Amino acid sequence: MNPVAILGAGLAGLTAARELKKRGIDVIVFEAAKSIGGMAGSFKDAEGFSYDMGAHFVSNRLAEALGAADSCLTVHHYGEAVRVNDRTYGYPFGLLRSPRFVGSAVAAQLRPTPIHSAADWFRQTYGDELARKVAIPLAEAWSGADACELAPSVGEKMRGGMLKSMYLKAAAKVTNKAVCIGYSHEMPEHAKLYHVYPEGGIAALLEPTARMVGDSVRLSSPVEKIIVEGERVVGVRVKGETIAVSAAISTAPVNILPKLIDGSSRLDHMAEFRYRPMIFVNLKFEGRGLLPDTMLWVPDRTKPFFRAAEAPISMPWLAPSGKTLITFDIGCQIGDRYWEMSDQELAAACLDGIAEIYPNLRQRCLGLGGVVRTPIAYPVYLNRYEQARADFARSTGIDGLYSIGRNGEFAHILMEDIYWRTLRQMERVAGYVADMPPPLKMAA
Repeated sequence: MNPVAILGAGLAGLTAARELKKRGIDVIVFEAAKSIGGMAGSFKDAEGFSYDMGAHFVSNRLAEALGAADSCLTVHHYGEAVRVNDRTYGYPFGLLRSPRFVGSAVAAQLRPTPIHSAADWFRQTYGDELARKVAIPLAEAWSGADACELAPSVGEKMRGGMLKSMYLKAAAKVTNKAVCIGYSHEMPEHAKLYHVYPEGGIAALLEPTARMVGDSVRLSSPVEKIIVEGERVVGVRVKGETIAVSAAISTAPVNILPKLIDGSSRLDHMAEFRYRPMIFVNLKFEGRGLLPDTMLWVPDRTKPFFRAAEAPISMPWLAPSGKTLITFDIGCQIGDRYWEMSDQELAAACLDGIAEIYPNLRQRCLGLGGVVRTPIAYPVYLNRYEQARADFARSTGIDGLYSIGRNGEFAHILMEDIYWRTLRQMERVAGYVADMPPPLKMAA
């Protein structure tokens, strides 16, 4: 039997390889980079500040499933706040204490209206006041699209009951642990599910899995083509070599899949699917607890960032004693003024923006910690291809071709849901490989 090809050695790709190898299925993991991990990377500078390549939220359940629980530290606090009209509200309950927001939400529930877009969904769910001042500007900053152009399914990212949130918030106070609220939709959240963080940085989370599949990983080996014959995957081409495979599992962004596929036009329409580019700017500060909570949402579009996160509030080991790190999230487009700014210009823009909210932070700033630019931070659910997105979530339409991970599934999912969804997909892959007919002879 030919091996299964896996494109990408991040969380999804390594998990897929581990599961298939457990089932006795031969795999080859092709990784374009010189190292594994994808966005699950981290580093520490000479001053003792630690940085992740993006925001990561790890539960004790995921750490245990990956065999990394012993290397993780418990997170005892996590909270979010929103800055609206020069006032800070705790999220979500601080907002619920505002008569204006609550009254608007109640009125929306009493007057249900048809929902055709994310803007409609926000107004119906939160009321016009909260939608207009918080949800819609944040969604537009995060996606780079007008909320009227976004599909209602954007709301799936935020689904969750108020009573459940109240229960989990109470559990966090009782247990003195950062109980997970809204970070997993594939598995139940409960009082014993809480945030943890690998002591050696986020990359340590994948080390046990990497040890299990290391002999199957080929680094610096980007897949050039996925070869399809008769609407069925039969091989891949890597560095000019054609390799016969039983199936191909891709973690690549779905909008580049049409360029990879040789022999089928079935996914050509997905070339228009958009991902949101993002810039993450890390600034170092003297002191600790400079923001009102771990995460501060900023709907004010005059600021360059829509979110600021002070991770050391929750994970003090990420910064030296008496110091902290704030990460600013900037939504952008490749080639726009933010994308073209130098690192120092971005740092100055973020410092100016946060100093308008908290003037004392300007004097406390110790300088730039680093900047991460990514062209594919989040999938953008535009209404115009919502049906195609839903169809792709059920099947790629090509036998033996599977897509996993946030970029590969084009889905608003975080780390734990990536893991569980990948496990379920591997059950389908194993069934396909077991039932498939004899290999086809590939054309030259």
